[in-house]
Formats: sequence, C-alpha cells, structure tokens
Amino acid sequence: MIKKDLELERKWHELRLNLQKVLGKRPKDLNAILFVIGVQELGKGVKNFNKEEKQDLMHIAICKVLSLSGFYELEGLDEDGWPHWRPTKKLPHFDLLEQEKLLKMHVIEYFESEVQLF
Repeated sequence: MIKKDLELERKWHELRLNLQKVLGKRPKDLNAILFVIGVQELGKGVKNFNKEEKQDLMHIAICKVLSLSGFYELEGLDEDGWPHWRPTKKLPHFDLLEQEKLLKMHVIEYFESEVQLF
C-alpha cells in the first residue's frame, strides 16, 4: 500500500510540474487542477468566472475524471454549452483521504489519456 501511495505522489508531483510548464505557475492543490480541467472541458477558453461558475467547473471536472471509470456519463450540453453529467454507478463510500486519492488517480489518468501531458 505504501509503495502505491508513493507512486501516486510521485506522479502527482510530476503532473504539477508539467502543468507549471503549460500554465506558467504550479497549481497549488487538487482543487486548482480540477478547476483547470473544468475550464478545459467547458471549452470556452480562459475568462473570469463567478463563484457559482467556478463551482460548476469543478463539478464538471469531477464528473469528467470519474467518467473514466464509468461513474458518470455525459448527458449532453445545455443551451449555454455547459456539459451535464449523470451518475451511472454508485461511488464507493470513502473517507476524505481516500476520496482525494481516488480523484488524484483519475486526474492523473485524465492527463495521461486525454491531454497527454506526460
């Protein structure tokens, strides 16, 4: 288990360094990276988002990365071009640390398969 955790943290650190090269600054945490994914998935470019839009972008990112394991499925876009997702299977009940690990693993997979940052 410890070896797996160390590998996850190594890949996470590498992802943050790669994002720093692309973005010009290193994302400080998981939420910052989820925000970047949300902006990417929305596909409208970088702009100033209000607080509610930022929350929606993070929700889009979470659904997108968890869709890689079949937890969510894209329903479609609304009239403003925002993606909407539906749950397809129940997420396991995890404590906060396990939830963070699950998201980090999926974020890394997203960048490996969808964006090819590695």
